[in-house]
Amino acid sequence: MSVLLFSSFVAFLMLGVPVAYALGLSCFFYFVIEGIPLIAFAQKMYSGLDVFTLLCIPGFIFAGNLMNAGGITSKIIAFSKSLVGHIRGGVGMSNIVSSMVFAGISGTALADVASIGAIMIPTMKKEGYDDSDAVAISASSSLVGPIIPPSLPMIIVGTLTGMSVGKLFVAGIIPGILLGAGMMVIVYFLAKKKGYPIQARSSFKEALIAFYKGIWALVMVFLILFGILGGFFTPTEASIIAVVYALFVGFLIYKEMTFTKLIKILKDSLKTTAGIMLLVGFANIFAWILSSEQIPQLIASSLLEITDNKFVILLLINVVFLFAGMFLETISALLILVPVLLKIVVEVGVSPIQFGVIAVLNLVIGLTTPPVGVCLFVASSIGQIKLSEAVRGLMPFFIWMIIVLLLVTYVPAITLFLPSFF
Repeated sequence: MSVLLFSSFVAFLMLGVPVAYALGLSCFFYFVIEGIPLIAFAQKMYSGLDVFTLLCIPGFIFAGNLMNAGGITSKIIAFSKSLVGHIRGGVGMSNIVSSMVFAGISGTALADVASIGAIMIPTMKKEGYDDSDAVAISASSSLVGPIIPPSLPMIIVGTLTGMSVGKLFVAGIIPGILLGAGMMVIVYFLAKKKGYPIQARSSFKEALIAFYKGIWALVMVFLILFGILGGFFTPTEASIIAVVYALFVGFLIYKEMTFTKLIKILKDSLKTTAGIMLLVGFANIFAWILSSEQIPQLIASSLLEITDNKFVILLLINVVFLFAGMFLETISALLILVPVLLKIVVEVGVSPIQFGVIAVLNLVIGLTTPPVGVCLFVASSIGQIKLSEAVRGLMPFFIWMIIVLLLVTYVPAITLFLPSFF
């Protein structure tokens, strides 16, 4: 019957049915044909949603939207320019620095590229950057969002596996910094090769003003990170604190938030949250069916029959995740693949925390790869260029992403060093 489950799921996807509904419909048909009471369908769906940690998803989504609409994005960019704008390729670097700071607020790549990219892509083009380079820098730098905490994909992984979300957050810090730092080096050499202009160095007074205006964003990142890592509050509590803080800054500090904006942000956040929760609920049913059909055990035994070499298995798992990331949205792929592949990596001695970061990093790379590279599509539409041009500009960044992925895969200390302190 597992053949029916997978074939119906693939058929619905090919017909253009959204992933969440494709999962739900394929599971529904399985229940009907197997004669399983439909009350169990609702029970399994509810049990997948009845997880306390999932409450931080609407919190972080709402907080990110509030900070974006409240004027925080422009302040982050101005602060980043004051730091690196005078270096060769500084405008492109400020895009990356802004993404790294914004990552500590939103936790999603799409929010990053839609907000920062909307400002920085036209700015880079105005400064003389090639259209393809401007789009590639914005699309690739947005991938830092789901790696540096807080991270919605990491929350999903923690919920699926029972791992500490706080430890997963910490495990993403070094990989996120590696990604950002490497991208800045690429931008430097790219700017040097193509002769992109250097901006005037900000005076101490200008840098101080930019820091003062952007400090509210930095304080929010500090609150989220050190509050969770210091054990002062849980990720769920951190998301609520972030919402309260965002409302305070938007209304009373920057004064760019209005009640009209607030209603729209609330509606958008509810829609996004509802979509994610529906996906999580259906995916829990899908995972239950896979478990009852013993699919994870079958895949694990099949892989281990091919080889029991940990390094080869990790390579194969990376290939599976990268391929899935080309066609599935990040959270969808996590919900389907993580429960199946976790058993395999544990059997060959890989830490579940390391595996969680490997899974997320693989799938966020998929956000910049066709045919379903949503960040690449958004950046291309902002830059008004063809997808083929954007892919060409993305290549050096893509190579660096793969290098970081291999480092995370084969050097456990990169992900496990910081969590070992908590």
